[in-house]
Amino acid sequence: MTTLKSSVAAATLCLLGSAGFAETLKLSHQWSEGDVRHQVAQMVADDVAAAGVDLEIQIFPNQTLFKAREQYTPLSRGQLDMTVLPLSYAGGQQPAYNLTLMPGLVKNHDHGDRLSHSPFMEEIQSIMEGDDVITLVHGYLAGGFGSNKGCITGPDDVQGVSIRAAGKAFEQMLAGAGASIASMASSEIYPALQTGVLDAANTSSESFVSYRLYEQLTCYTPAGDYALWFMYQPLLMNKTTFDGLSEEQQTALKEAGQKAEAFYLEQAKMGDSVAAKTFSDAGVEIAEMSEEDFNAWRELAKTTSYVAFVDELPDGQKLLDLALAVD
Repeated sequence: MTTLKSSVAAATLCLLGSAGFAETLKLSHQWSEGDVRHQVAQMVADDVAAAGVDLEIQIFPNQTLFKAREQYTPLSRGQLDMTVLPLSYAGGQQPAYNLTLMPGLVKNHDHGDRLSHSPFMEEIQSIMEGDDVITLVHGYLAGGFGSNKGCITGPDDVQGVSIRAAGKAFEQMLAGAGASIASMASSEIYPALQTGVLDAANTSSESFVSYRLYEQLTCYTPAGDYALWFMYQPLLMNKTTFDGLSEEQQTALKEAGQKAEAFYLEQAKMGDSVAAKTFSDAGVEIAEMSEEDFNAWRELAKTTSYVAFVDELPDGQKLLDLALAVD
């Protein structure tokens, strides 16, 4: 009897003790700890910890938990709690997501922010919820063009140019403008420019700087008042995991997400400015895309990338129209 009482007492103490332990969520992403996407994740983790709701977020950067393009499936299955992910990476599973990396849908960062809170994104969110995924932090990052064969602002500037494009839809559009497409990872752009395999590149502001492409380019067209390349890269969470948290924990996550989203938008704009200054300081000519240039690219996309997207997805035209309707 004494032994039984001792066992019951020990089990009770164990349960009481465990009640004081914070629940831990696992967040995976592919970025380094100096990257803005890691900073967004860290901000959410820090604010949730500071809220005192017995919830912690453990971050696994640099693909240490899952490979870059292999995070959406474990997230949707509940094997991963959170991730910062370019949503187009899951475009093979959900073709609708390819609209989140589509030329001409986003003009600038403020426009991207409006798109993130529009009926278009509500439709995307509905598809995500079908995969047991929700968004905590919206965010777009921008990119530009770099070239050794004159500055690239409009479609006529890529005629006969060998270019690396960031994403299938951009390859389709640039090919329609008469460019020669060379597919490769961002990390391969520098040697390809150096050896003459490439004349130009289209990638993110962050990649233009981190891969030191200013050493190999003569003209750079950064994201400014108008830009062509925008990629939706939100902080996502498994819906079942979120629904299983207490109301206080859910509130802490939502409030942390709202704060991080404002930071993300500010830093995204700053990243473009940093890239432009870096190239200018390196002696690279800086070009600017005008509204007229942007509209010309969009008209080209309507006959190339948009057509291919609609052909792939039965309700693709509805989603495309919703995106294009956002001013």
